[in-house]
Amino acid sequence: MMDDYRRGWALRYLREAKAELQAARKMPYMAPSLVLEAARKARNAIYYSLGEPAFVEIVVRETAEKMQTPINDPLLKFLVEIEMMFQQLAQAEEVDSEKAMKQADDLVRLASDVVEALTSARLED
Repeated sequence: MMDDYRRGWALRYLREAKAELQAARKMPYMAPSLVLEAARKARNAIYYSLGEPAFVEIVVRETAEKMQTPINDPLLKFLVEIEMMFQQLAQAEEVDSEKAMKQADDLVRLASDVVEALTSARLED
């Protein structure tokens, strides 16, 4: 069961991620930083939905660093894939803004699905 504190932060991060993407579409000259911020906030929304974000982040990063062995837990595998998507956006030297926007949009949609499923809250687009 999620407490109100984490539920509130998950919903807030999700709203902010959506707002960052909208701003990126309206201000293409700021799109790279806004897209990255949207992806970070979407990831944080998922982490808050699942529990203590600092703990979730540690587990995900440690698992991502040890990618030699297959990940048997589907949720952990999903979280590692999200982390890898975020890292690709963060480390891209030459940003293809359309591709980055699509990746961030996909991540925000995934975060919306996760947050809505775990909080029983429906956010408007």
